[in-house]
Amino acid sequence: MWLARVPELRDRLVPLADSLLDSHEKGRVAALRRGADRDAYLVAHTALRLLLGTYLDTAPSDVPLVRQACPVCRAPHGPWAVPRALLHFSVSRSAGLCLLAFAPTAVGADIERWPTPDVVTDVAESLHPLERAGLAACPPSRRPAAFARVWTRKEAYLKGLGTGLGRDLRLDHLGISGFGARPVPGWAIGDVAVPAGYAAAVAVAEPRRDCSTRGGTR
Repeated sequence: MWLARVPELRDRLVPLADSLLDSHEKGRVAALRRGADRDAYLVAHTALRLLLGTYLDTAPSDVPLVRQACPVCRAPHGPWAVPRALLHFSVSRSAGLCLLAFAPTAVGADIERWPTPDVVTDVAESLHPLERAGLAACPPSRRPAAFARVWTRKEAYLKGLGTGLGRDLRLDHLGISGFGARPVPGWAIGDVAVPAGYAAAVAVAEPRRDCSTRGGTR
């Protein structure tokens, strides 16, 4: 995992973007209206390509990125991937920080700045009933941090699944506890240490065990 601080890396990475990013990435940058959002995207995707190039022993500009099919509707707006590469990745950006995760199995990462109390109140209704109850029982001063913990765990997991927010947020109980996420079969989900005022999490699929044998069964 890598944490990129946009203000510290902007002057070093943004000048490289024009030669490294593909036409789709450049189109995404052009569609962003706020300068801070453009800088964050440029830093995140330039760093992504530099790291992918290192991991795959390929020129960063030559790393092909494709959009996978969404597991929910099968439309081509699922997670990004490098074709035929045994490497999975996930990128998240929030308020000047970028989190990048790489793994040999499906992976999702998310980083969020603590929300305002109003956002917690509005969005908490979309969570699992036990997560809503846990937030309601939190002292008001601790709710933004608790909400950010459960939200980043949930979004990291959904990114790993490939569904993103297309999956009902009420289905999975990941918990608000500061002592870690609730276990999910087939996945390792953990909180990531980030600067104060932020929360982050990563979800990595456990390797599949192939129980089949060649030439017959046991």
